[in-house]
Amino acid sequence: MSGEIRIVCADDHPFFRDGLRTGLGGADGFHVVGEASDGAAALELVRSLEPEIAILDIGLPVMNGVSVVRRIREQQLPVEVVFLTVHDEEEMFEEALELGVRGYLLKDCTTSELVQCVRAVASGRHYTTPPMTSFLVSKLQRVERFAGKVPGLSLLTPHERAILRRIAHEKTSKEIAEEMGIAPKTVDAHRTNICSKLKIHGKHVLSRFALTHRFDI
Repeated sequence: MSGEIRIVCADDHPFFRDGLRTGLGGADGFHVVGEASDGAAALELVRSLEPEIAILDIGLPVMNGVSVVRRIREQQLPVEVVFLTVHDEEEMFEEALELGVRGYLLKDCTTSELVQCVRAVASGRHYTTPPMTSFLVSKLQRVERFAGKVPGLSLLTPHERAILRRIAHEKTSKEIAEEMGIAPKTVDAHRTNICSKLKIHGKHVLSRFALTHRFDI
């Protein structure tokens, strides 16, 4: 990619935002055009400033990073996303990939790694922290093997897969709805669709399926 890379950063800690601004500002061709302390503000900046890259903390208040990306996709905003997180949360990493997030870094990354990540993502490539790369390779191998046994899995949307993983962690429809920013009735409708696609029926059968195969979905 040629020309200036315009960036929006979002993190609820001012000190960390200062570090991002300083680190990125020292890189040739980078311009931090906006900063936000919560997810809703970050989404508004992406809408109004139209940056090439949005660097988001996953654990943003008001609207978490995953919810921000979901809105970005729904509104078809032309921005690539880099996630930053304190922990190597595998569930969030999977959901991020399914939503098309190209960059995923832990917050203890170096400035050099962040710069490399932003350049890679701006060029249309993926860049993830090494522990997540190892997890991804292992996970994809397991999922591919399991999908061969349960073809209906390939029919699930990213939204449905995210709900199925949360069911596997024994979360209720209300808890899932709160995490994903949707109504409990919408979660229940997704549960019905998932059962139909997987061709499984009966009370609690989806929960049993998810718990049994929680490491393969």
